[in-house]
Formats: sequence, C-alpha cells, structure tokens
Amino acid sequence: MVRLRRLTVKGGRMKKNRICELLGIRYPIIQAPMNWVSGVKLAAAVSNAGGLGTLGPNAGETTRIRDVEVKAEGVRQRIRQLKSLTDRPFALNITVGFTDKERQYSKRLADVVLEEGLSVAIVSVGSPDVYTEALKEAGVKVLHAISTEAHARHAEKVGVDAVICEGYEAGGHKGFTELTSFVLIPMVADAVRIPVVAGGGIGEARGLLAAFVLGADAAYVGTRFMMTVESDSHQNVKETVLKGKDVCTVSVPKRKMLARDFRNLFTQEYMEMDSSGASIEELEQFLADHSQYHSQFMGQAERAEICCGQVASLVKSIESAGDIIKGMVEDTRVQKNALMQKLGPFFENM
Repeated sequence: MVRLRRLTVKGGRMKKNRICELLGIRYPIIQAPMNWVSGVKLAAAVSNAGGLGTLGPNAGETTRIRDVEVKAEGVRQRIRQLKSLTDRPFALNITVGFTDKERQYSKRLADVVLEEGLSVAIVSVGSPDVYTEALKEAGVKVLHAISTEAHARHAEKVGVDAVICEGYEAGGHKGFTELTSFVLIPMVADAVRIPVVAGGGIGEARGLLAAFVLGADAAYVGTRFMMTVESDSHQNVKETVLKGKDVCTVSVPKRKMLARDFRNLFTQEYMEMDSSGASIEELEQFLADHSQYHSQFMGQAERAEICCGQVASLVKSIESAGDIIKGMVEDTRVQKNALMQKLGPFFENM
C-alpha cells in the first residue's frame, strides 16, 4: 500500500513535510537542473520564493568550455554570485557521467560543492556509489535521480537522503526505461523509506497534488521553470515552446540514454538518420552540431535540440518563478477542495 504523505495548506502556507525539513525550504517544490537554462537568476528566484533553486553545471557559460578546471572555476564564481542573491538553500547539479572526461569534471564539481559549503547536491546521470559518501561526510544533503525501483533501493542503501523519480513524461535525459510518473512514483514510494521527489509532467497545482497522492514528498519541476522570466533560455526557445500543443515532444534515443525533446526540424532529421541506419559516430556528430548550446544559448530553436517535458503543452505564459510558485501553492488548496468534492459521493456509497 502506498504511504500517503500529508500535505496541508492553511492561509496559503504549506506546513513543512519531510523534504522541507530535510532541505530547510518553505515549499516542497524543487527546480530541476537544465543545461544552459538553470543559471544564477533562476535558481535565486526559486529559492527566494520558498522552493529549492538548482544551479546547472553549464548554465551561465557564454561559450562551450572544454577545460575541466576552467569550467569548475566558472561554477564556483556562479555559486558565489548566487550566495549574494539569496540567503536560502540552493543546490548544484552534479552529473556523474560515464567516461573519464565526464568523471573528471563531476569530481571537480563535487569538490566545489564541498569547498563552497553548499548544503544540497542533486546528483544525476550515473551511480550513487561515486560521490554520496564524500558528500554526506561533509554534511551535504544528497538527492539522487533514479528511473526504476531497483535504482531507488540501491540509492537508499548507499545512503542518499532522497530519491528523485523522473517519469517517462519528463524532459531532458533519463534512462531507457519507459515507466510513467503514475507508475514509477507509487512503485518507488512503496520501495524506500527515504523521501521521494516526483518529476515528469508537473507544472501546476494539479500535478503537485497528484504527486503527493501517488506517494511523493515533493515535486521536481523543470520545463515550467524553463519558461520563466529568469530562465537563461533564449527568447526564441521560450516563444517556440510556448506554441507547443498536444504531442509537442518526442522521446529521442541516444547511445547512453533517452532524451525528451521539443518536436522541431532537429528531432525530425535526427530520427530520420537513426531509422535509416546512420552510424553512432554520425549521430553523435549531428548532436554535437545541433546541441542545446545552439538552441538555448544561440537561439536556434528550430534546428537544434530543445530538451523539455510533455508538460510543455500546458504552459500558456512566461511568468516569473516567484509567481509560478505562489500560484502553485495557492491553487493547491483549490484543487484539494475540488478533489474532496469529487470523492464525496464515492465515500458516501462505501
């Protein structure tokens, strides 16, 4: 049986739950890290509004930096800038990686988290065995992204403080599994005792409330925050995604994982190359030539990759991050009351 997490709203203010207590935040809303998008302004705005802002490992760069030390020092400077904009907790995303080069960079990011005294790290794209122990020993709260029940159990065993479930609806990169949020969240909530953060398809109060009913302790919100005033996403990308309707995203197979992208000329050409038998080298070169850097930073919204979730079709406006959080919190009470009205006849007949 799913262990339901209590969520109460009184006077527009949520009582603290396990995630809020763990991270020292007001609302159980965590801004997901997004390449080239989740920079200093967005992370500060989310944290100042009561959620947990997250700084992405590439956000804030104005060019594609290859040198590990230069990249890491850039992140350090952005962390210090963020500290000047908020006195509330925020996280850094550490993408563990699989190659030696990727691990070199993620190791430096882990070092920067420790050296700068951050209280939270969101770890993804790799095993929890790599950095959890060192981060925990320094008092850092570790949230690890998983995609199956088995991954969640292992992460808990290793010692992470909470797991992040990213359903098939979620944008960006994830594993090859196709478990939707409706299945993955209760599955993981039943499997572990640590807090569960739900991601994939959440961009408004209905999704937030549904996540709690399914057994989560907090919501992991990416695409909705991409479409904010403070997001580093190029205006061309924001305007393009804002036009998305119905099935406006597609799951793109890559060598190491799936990616959910906004449908455009890039996804059309990539999928045609993949289905016609293009080599791994050809596909990866195409990805490099049409990366998120080209869309999110350079504004090539039609011909480059835009990672975003299915919830894009529900986004109707570009707002401030603070207004989005305020709206989600206030509307949760409305949706809760509507839910109870719908359930009333059901309970009366029992």
